[in-house]
Amino acid sequence: MMSDPGVSFAALLSALGTVTLWSAVLLRAPSALRSPNQRGLWLAAAAAAAAMTLHWPVLHARLPLFDAYLYHLDLARNLIGVVSAAAVLHFVTMATASGRLKKSLYVLTAGALTALVLLDATAPAHGLHLVVDRGTATPSVPYWLVLTGTHLLANGVCVAMCQRYGARADDPQLRAALWLFGLGTAVAGLYWAGQLVRLLTDAPWVTPLLAPAMGVHGLLRAAALLVPALCAVRRAGTDIATIWRLSPLWRELIDVVPEVALSRPRPRVLDVLWPLAPWRLVAYRKVIETRDAILILQGYADLDTADPDTADTARARAAAARVPAARRQAHVLACLLRAARVAGRAGPHRASPPQQPTGPGPRDLADERRFLLDVAEAYRAPGTSRFAVPAPRGTAGQGRAEREPTMLPGRDGARK
Repeated sequence: MMSDPGVSFAALLSALGTVTLWSAVLLRAPSALRSPNQRGLWLAAAAAAAAMTLHWPVLHARLPLFDAYLYHLDLARNLIGVVSAAAVLHFVTMATASGRLKKSLYVLTAGALTALVLLDATAPAHGLHLVVDRGTATPSVPYWLVLTGTHLLANGVCVAMCQRYGARADDPQLRAALWLFGLGTAVAGLYWAGQLVRLLTDAPWVTPLLAPAMGVHGLLRAAALLVPALCAVRRAGTDIATIWRLSPLWRELIDVVPEVALSRPRPRVLDVLWPLAPWRLVAYRKVIETRDAILILQGYADLDTADPDTADTARARAAAARVPAARRQAHVLACLLRAARVAGRAGPHRASPPQQPTGPGPRDLADERRFLLDVAEAYRAPGTSRFAVPAPRGTAGQGRAEREPTMLPGRDGARK
């Protein structure tokens, strides 16, 4: 007989949520255990992962190995779930709650755990802990009222606090983590609300909706734990892309002005796979050294992109005439850099000292990085590589010191 697709999907989603949550818990364990501020959240996620593991159908299969432990597994799962709910409350109230409120939280948690153990122990002989139908549950209705009430209270407070502080957070990472954690807690709250509805009313339609809820809850809480790691991966990807895309232009320029490079050039593959410093620092050096090389190369040729009367600029503008307007300045500068590179390699001296940029510079490092990456891409374009360079002039750039040109973008994106 074929298995029920709904049950199969719910079981798969539950397994996926449990495995993902355990992965996030293990990945974040080193930093969480070192930071008291993260310990409560990590404990809540670890307890939730343990409770979800004990809920796996394979542990409830009627196999001889587990027959003697089904009762204990169900009780342990529910007790760990209460601990997880208490850890959630501890996390969301840690920065705002008074000492008296925290003590009350510990007392209520201990009371809920004690009540569940006593209600289970005093109930008639029973097997699995289930809500069977309206007014019918094992081990007893009071047991399930205490269990669902504890979860609904904890989840409601957690969702409210996550929404409140998530809206106020200035840090995008913290805001995203709080929203994801609150959303996962809300899904868990819907699960327990559904259990309460089944216990108090005749609502068979609720059962299919409850099956995938805990799996979704596990995925969302795992995502909340992994927000810092995902942001770090994104930053690393940006730094690696910067190193890879900017290295060819950087190498071409330091070939003429090697004094700007802090260390000897290495193949960009090694800079990515075996960097001598963190990727962020390597990318930062590439950007700064490329910019310094451009400033120095202004002394080798007519590189004033803001002055259309210079011969080099006029020819560069003509070469970049068909380039989209948004990328045109980068192409003009790429052409001028080819002229400056030829002049620099051929000339025995620098015709004038390096010029400093006039006017406001790029808004920030990210703005400068984006422009230099555009220049690096334009530098490799076929039209730029075929840019005709006249014979170097030995006096190129003389008499230009008073103009103080710059090839880098100003705050408004125009060349100054």
